[in-house]
Amino acid sequence: MKSLFYYGNRYIKKSDWKDLAMIKFCLFSMGVIAGMQIPKRNRKQAEGIAAFVFLSTYIPLMAKFFAVVMEKE
Repeated sequence: MKSLFYYGNRYIKKSDWKDLAMIKFCLFSMGVIAGMQIPKRNRKQAEGIAAFVFLSTYIPLMAKFFAVVMEKE
């Protein structure tokens, strides 16, 4: 698992904003495809899990972003 994070860090260091945007679009499209496959009876549960994951990742990402923006150069 450590090597996976190592390679991930190396990839990010060599990437620019366009690469990261493509990753986001790829993950978004995978989510849409997966969402289309969920039966109606299980959609509420999947929606709740997705909302939890979104909030638990979005808030720390934005906190870090604003910390970087407010940082003095």
